Amino acid sequence: MTGLSAQAQAVLAERAEAGGRPMREAPLEESRAGQWEWLPYMGEPADLAKVEDRFIPSRSAEIPVRIYTPPGEGPFPALVAFHGGCWIVGNIDLADRPHRLLSSTTGCVVVAVNYQKAPEHPFPVPLEDCYAGYRWTFDHADELGVERSRIGVAGDSAGGNLAAAVCLKARELNEQLPAAQLLIYPALDPQLETASAKEFADGYGLTTEDMRWSWEQYAPEAAARSTALVAPLQAASLGGLPPAVVVTAEFDILRDEGLAYAERLAAADVPTVPLHYQDSIHGFLWMAGRAEATTRMLGDVREGLRTVGMIRSRIESVDR
Repeated sequence: MTGLSAQAQAVLAERAEAGGRPMREAPLEESRAGQWEWLPYMGEPADLAKVEDRFIPSRSAEIPVRIYTPPGEGPFPALVAFHGGCWIVGNIDLADRPHRLLSSTTGCVVVAVNYQKAPEHPFPVPLEDCYAGYRWTFDHADELGVERSRIGVAGDSAGGNLAAAVCLKARELNEQLPAAQLLIYPALDPQLETASAKEFADGYGLTTEDMRWSWEQYAPEAAARSTALVAPLQAASLGGLPPAVVVTAEFDILRDEGLAYAERLAAADVPTVPLHYQDSIHGFLWMAGRAEATTRMLGDVREGLRTVGMIRSRIESVDR
């Protein structure tokens, strides 16, 4: 584990000692309940001006969203956020502290979407819910105190997959593109044949076999797993997509697909800010209470969003 921070090593040791079955072997109820064991790692909730719960319409259901508004006067930039959890576990209650921190650090309104989960609701339902959340934010920008031209999408892990897919879907439908895409160690390719998927297959938090199983729950039909809206790295072209900030962690099975996506975006002339953390593991967005890399990364994300035009000034995101 040379290069891995002592803080990340301590988290991995604690989680290994806690035990528990791999997700692919455990009942869904057990895996979903077990996610709450991450709460002590997240740090204290960040203070914001307002937090509001709403329900919004999607194609197949009314879904919850949670709206985080930072201090200051709008109109604000906004990030429509999709939490991680292999498309299967997690919710906006569990991800509350990371989303608060994202809003507090970036100065963006964050609209967190509680999309329906696989395997009960496989593709395309989670993507439809996330796209509905993006469109709802766009349609209700004035009400939310948000500047319509600065509404981006964000997600970590499976949520990063959904954020990337929302951008691809908007391009496919020839609708308004998000202003930016923030992809935090995104899941982009179900093949899982990269060097990082092999090198860190077990013992670093997210395992390759659990990730492979999760892809099968999200997209049960093998043919779907080769399409761009399921697996964005399979897209024939990434041209014309929104500016991107792409976060990767060195000790993560998803490292290489995130790096490859950032490289392909840049090669397609999409303004791209790659942020790589040599000392970190998958999931470190949720470790603000234990890993200094989380705070460092979110500060870098703020600067990256400024670079791609989502945040206009230092005053807007720091001095509120």
